[in-house]
Amino acid sequence: QVQLAESGGGVVQTGDSLRLSCAAPGRAIGPYTMAWLRQVPGKEREFVAAARKSGETYMADSMQGRFTIAGDHAKNTGYLQMSSLKSGDTAVYYCAAAETFSASQMKDPGRYPYWGQGTQVTVSS
Repeated sequence: QVQLAESGGGVVQTGDSLRLSCAAPGRAIGPYTMAWLRQVPGKEREFVAAARKSGETYMADSMQGRFTIAGDHAKNTGYLQMSSLKSGDTAVYYCAAAETFSASQMKDPGRYPYWGQGTQVTVSS
């Protein structure tokens, strides 16, 4: 069982930056595929980014150039660095993990057995 805990959400202005953290206390994140997904009320959970244990990263098209996924293995913590935030980025952001990676399935929330509780990001104009 992998326990994940997100932090770093908040209320920011359009164009601001924010860094979300995903901690896995006592658990090395290196062996896992780590991902970020987000959800707004009434909509399905949406893929944002993923990082394979090999170090390869993947980003949703709409976030390319604005968001970056990274990890600090020494701290057992993953990060989602977000910049040039837009009102459309307002959502609850979740980190997730899986033991294996599948390029064809990485965008599917059902692919990830481990989830954090989510952190709210609100971008106001």
